[in-house]
Amino acid sequence: MRSFPKVFCLSVLSVALLAGSAQARTVNGCAIQAKTSCAYKNLNGKNLRGAKLSGATLHHVKLRNADLRNADLRGADLRKADLSGANLRGANLKGAKLHYYTAPKKTGARASQTPSCAPNCIGANLSNANLFYANLTNANLSNANLTNAVLFGANLTNANLPYANLSGAFLNDANLTNANLTGVALNFFTVLGATGCSTVTPTGILSGYINGNGCYN
Repeated sequence: MRSFPKVFCLSVLSVALLAGSAQARTVNGCAIQAKTSCAYKNLNGKNLRGAKLSGATLHHVKLRNADLRNADLRGADLRKADLSGANLRGANLKGAKLHYYTAPKKTGARASQTPSCAPNCIGANLSNANLFYANLTNANLSNANLTNAVLFGANLTNANLPYANLSGAFLNDANLTNANLTGVALNFFTVLGATGCSTVTPTGILSGYINGNGCYN
């Protein structure tokens, strides 16, 4: 029969091991967990597939060529993050912030535009995402959910958007030059002042307000 001290020690050890296994993994000083704070961290090329990063503070993070497939980035602050070449296929970016970053007033810095990025966002959930003036040149957004997304002034030059859902999206002043909009769902969208003409005329439902200075000719 085991003595009480031995049983007690084994129990404490088991609890400690379980607690340790439950801790989030850390990548280059960034704890991969919901609501983490990893601003300015370097995560270039890292495998973050399926990472749970909802509500995370990730502004100015370097994510070049990172694997973010199926990652949970709902409500994450990705302002001025470098997503060049990042794979966001199937990622959930609902409500994510990808627009201008305004530094604290005490630094005297001005708002700056998101850097050029061409992520693979096939099937990504970007519903309600704030993409104000975001640079999505050459982005692959086929089958992406952009419902109610704010794409005001966004650069979608050469973007690939076949069968994406843009219902309720705001595309005012967006640049759609050579964008592929085959089969796009465009219920109640707005493109007032948008420039450029899509390579492929949308074949989805068109029930929004169109005044795009020559778009869809």
